[in-house]
Formats: sequence, structure tokens, C-alpha cells
Amino acid sequence: MTVRVTVADPTAHRCDVLALGVFGGPARLEGIAAKVDHALGGLLARVLHEEQFTAEAGKVVFLHTHGRLPAGRLAVVGLGDRDAFTMDRLRLAAASVARATSGRRLTRLAFPPFQHRDWEPAAIAAARTQGALMGTYSFTKYRKEKGHTVHLELLAANRAEAAAVEAGCRRGKVVADAVNYARDLVNEPTNILTPDALAAHARRAAKGTKIKVQVWGPSELKKRGMELIMAVGGASAHTPRLILLEYAPPRPKRTVALAGKGVTFDSGGLDLKPAEGMATMKGDMAGAAAVLATMRALPLLAPQVRVTAAIAAVENAVGSRAMRPGDVFRGVNGTTVEITNTDAEGRLILADAVAHLAAGAPSEIVDLATLTGAASVALGPYAAALMGTDQALMDRLVAAAGRAGERLVPLPLYEEYRQAMRSDVADIKNSGTRPGGAQKGAIFIREFAGGIPWAHVDIAPVAYLDKEEGTTAVQPKGASGYGVRTLLEYLTARD
Repeated sequence: MTVRVTVADPTAHRCDVLALGVFGGPARLEGIAAKVDHALGGLLARVLHEEQFTAEAGKVVFLHTHGRLPAGRLAVVGLGDRDAFTMDRLRLAAASVARATSGRRLTRLAFPPFQHRDWEPAAIAAARTQGALMGTYSFTKYRKEKGHTVHLELLAANRAEAAAVEAGCRRGKVVADAVNYARDLVNEPTNILTPDALAAHARRAAKGTKIKVQVWGPSELKKRGMELIMAVGGASAHTPRLILLEYAPPRPKRTVALAGKGVTFDSGGLDLKPAEGMATMKGDMAGAAAVLATMRALPLLAPQVRVTAAIAAVENAVGSRAMRPGDVFRGVNGTTVEITNTDAEGRLILADAVAHLAAGAPSEIVDLATLTGAASVALGPYAAALMGTDQALMDRLVAAAGRAGERLVPLPLYEEYRQAMRSDVADIKNSGTRPGGAQKGAIFIREFAGGIPWAHVDIAPVAYLDKEEGTTAVQPKGASGYGVRTLLEYLTARD
């Protein structure tokens, strides 16, 4: 999709599709929609009445104008109830119209100006651009049939408004491109996206920017005592990598450290997953994808925050060198770990990554991971779980997620969860019983945060949507890119 800003009267603008947002109840035509209806002699209102269109959020009805307007068709999209209207509804509306336009293989789509008493034109343009670009995403790299390209125009009433819309459009495009980049990484098949290939993506993402990249392979990992990463990746022919990135503006206000779980394929190890549980395990690196996509976007958004990142990339395979239940390994911070379940591998690689970041004394640490099925059971495919040691940090992340159109649901970390992770032979074991599984996984990682304010985001419920449940026009089936919008909103928010 291409996006541009044009100063034009919607009723006189030539395009394939002119999109009109309508609030519900029954549908009420006002503003530009009422103006268009007048130009059509009341035809729009009549069609919506005949179709029993209630303007439910994201629902779209198409209407041919038959030459009565320069626009070939109208796409009326529901905005839902006015009193419950949010910026995320605006993203959903843009995504729904853009996807429907692409599905009909139409090319020129125009969004007329949209006004809201609480939102500036730049914020509105950013949300609409995000929604349209995310809504028309498809992964067609390995298919002969490619998707249809839509050219989106954001219409402005005058030059002054156009400048604000342009600024919002630029930000919306940066964020949407980052989300779609993360989706591409997660959708890549495992035979293509190995740990080393993920490191190559990081190098390419940083090329031509001021982002610094280091990649540590097996020899460096062994030298630095990162036994947990090596234990998880030890059985695979595709050896582990720790990918380190840094974004450093001239006068940063604080340092935020990000850690991402990058299990490029998870067989479960010797505690082998059932076949149906492995079908989407190429997506077990969604946390790493979100972190890398975030870092890639930072130079374009230029926040005054230093951001360091550590992505632990491994393949959890089965073989003679695989870690075994009962094995004991030492983390980079000296903590010893008894392996009680080889399928609880994500927390092991995050432990070394988080401990490494903590040694750099950042202001705070945030890790993202598809960590537990328990989080999915608790929340369904509608939200990610949030746990941590610093309430102020967690509150800021929840607020950023809300503004960005994602959801984080805080879960408690009672000390009883830590007691349940006691080992008879080591400092801690890597897996406990099923109840409270999400919290037990998080509290394991906490052991490696070194007392620094830390938050853990378990994106397992929402990172990869393989069923229709949980999908929307903004979050389609397959990889969602979840977490990117929250991180970018959090890192660029004004304190």
C-alpha cells in the first residue's frame, strides 16, 4: 500500500472508493457523509436503511455511485456507538475499509477529513494510516499469487491541515511498517529463519542507521558463561546467537533495556510437544521479532531514550546434545538452574539475556516472550499478560498499550510462586506445576533482573492467531506483530 496526503473536496475527488465513517445506533449521517448523501439525492441514507446497517464497528457496506460523484464507489464503515468511540475504533475502521477495498481489487481509496473534539489531525492521520497498512498485510512471499496493492489518499481541507496530516501519516507508517516487519519475521518458515538468519536480519535492519549491533555465537557465549542459552540450543545444527543492539541519542533521558525470546523453532526438546502443538512453533520467536522491529523503527521516531536490546536466538531441537530433565546449568549471573522440563526453554534463554542487560545498569528492563500456554488459558487471544517488580513501570506500559490499541493485563507475582520453583539440587528449577504457570515462568526470569525495575510481557495469547477467534481487520490470522505498537508508544511518550 502507498499513502499520500491530498488537499481536496471529498465530493469532488476522483477515486475508486471514498470511505465514510458513520456512528451507530441506527446509522446517523452527519458531516461529510450527510454532504455526500445530499449530493446523491438521499440515496445513501436509503441504501443504509434497506441494508439495515447499524454501523457496528468495522462493518462495511459498498455503494456504487453510477457517475453521480467522481468517486466510483462509497464504502460506509461503522464506527460503533459514539459514546464508546476510541482511537482503536478508528484504526479498525481504516483497516476494515482498506482490506475490503483490496479484496475487491480496487486501487484508489480516499479517506476524507475526520474530526474529533479530543484528537488532533496528526493523531487521527497516524491511526488511520496504521490501520490501513496493518489491515492490508498479507504474507505472500512463497505464493505465486500476490496481494493487490491499494493506493490510499488522506484528504485534507486546506494546506495547514495537510501539514499536520502529513506528520501523522509519517508516524503511522513507521509504526505500521514495524508491526508488519515483525509479522514477516514470525511468518517466515523455520528452515529459512534460523538463529543465524535472525542475526543477519538485525545487521540489515541497523545498516545505514546509528544503531550498533553485535552478534555473539557459540564460542563467545561459552566464553561469557551463558550456559542457559547454550543448553537450550545445544542439540540443533543451527547454533545459538545472542543479538545485542543499542540506540543511543545524544542526550538520553533514561536507558530502557529490552529482551526478546527468539526460539526460531520449539520442538519441546526431549519433553517433546505433541504434533498439533508444534504446527505454529515457528512463531516462538515473536518476542524477538517485536524487539527487533522496535529497534529498527527507533531512528525514524528519534525518542530521547537510550535503548539497549538483547535477543536470544536458538532452536530447541532433539538430539544427543539436548539438555535433559535433571541437568543443572549456571546462568551468566551465577544462579544455578535445575532443568525439570525441557519445554520450559524460553525462560532459560531470557534469563541469560536479562542478566546481561542488568549488568549494564539500565533504568528499567522489559522482556517480551511467547512464554506460557497458561497465559493463553487465562486471557484467550485478546490480551497479553504483564508481570513485574515495579508498579510505576507496569502502569506506564498498560497506559501505552491502551493508547496504541493493544491490551496488557497485569497478573500478580506472589512470593508463593517463587517457593514453588525451589529446587533440591540448584538455586531454582525451570518449571513448576501447572497452576499459576504464567506467574511461575515470570518469577523465574525475575531472579536474573538484578533488582532493576523489570516488567515481563507474555505475548503467547496474542502473538500468532491460527484460528478466527481473536482476529480483527487490524490483527489478521497468522502473526500479529503484538507488542511493537506498545513498545514504540512507550518509548516515544512524553514524560
